[in-house]
Amino acid sequence: MQNTKAYIMLVCATLFWAGNFTIGKFAYLEDIPPYTLAFLRWCLVWIILLPFTYKEISKLRDHIKKNLSLFLILGSTSVCIFSSFTYNALNYTQVINASLFNTAIPVTIILVCFLLKIEKTNIFQISGLLISVLGILAIITRLDLNILLSLNFNKGDLFMIGAIIAWGIYSAYLKKITFEVSLLALVHVICTFGLIFLLPLFILDITQGKVIEISSNLFYILIYVAIFPSIGSYYCWAGAVSIIGANRAGIFLSLIPLFSTIMAIFFYNEQFQFFHLIGAILIILGLFLSNKEIKNA
Repeated sequence: MQNTKAYIMLVCATLFWAGNFTIGKFAYLEDIPPYTLAFLRWCLVWIILLPFTYKEISKLRDHIKKNLSLFLILGSTSVCIFSSFTYNALNYTQVINASLFNTAIPVTIILVCFLLKIEKTNIFQISGLLISVLGILAIITRLDLNILLSLNFNKGDLFMIGAIIAWGIYSAYLKKITFEVSLLALVHVICTFGLIFLLPLFILDITQGKVIEISSNLFYILIYVAIFPSIGSYYCWAGAVSIIGANRAGIFLSLIPLFSTIMAIFFYNEQFQFFHLIGAILIILGLFLSNKEIKNA
């Protein structure tokens, strides 16, 4: 029953994050600077969570102080680096490139967990992961090898590499929290430390004359990125990792490009083609294999 709950939470988390890619690209078209978007996003998250978590966080001050270095890592890698690097990437590279690099996140999580000896990795996880990655590649390359081979490592690609490494570190270190804390309070604490690192980047945007225009589109963008991929996804992700572990949870990140494709079909009237079907089948097969074998291990 707990595993089922974790899987539902992971599907919701990946769905919201897929929307974040779409909105992130839209923010670029609206001339919203990436660091400014990341900073305002998490400021709004911080404000929304404060009434619900203030009392609990006050009681956890001693635990937070004892784990200061851990929360600095969690905040800097997830809230600061992953968010700002992703938005920066979408300013320079196509969504297909960003999605392609995003498929490497599960590999990064498994690698970090192995290096830090946080979780054991077995052949079944790796096999399921590889099959899922093949499914993602089928979708984002349209089964055309030329698309894959023609990728150029521009500034946006490098930002995405930095983003996925940061997320792998965040997911691995999330398991190191040993004291009891609610998921909302945990997100709020991580958000607080992340904003410490985002503030200088926000000031950098201002000093460079990157001023945003107040509009209804800005309002809608901030509402989405603050509630769904921030509070919603982080709450679901942290909860799922605490139940089934970072390695197994990481496999589900392969759903993000799949959901992104579905959103593109819905919002941009793109046609569902053969490579979409092949990709979906491979992703589902990979998820089933990795989780089934782990359960029997």
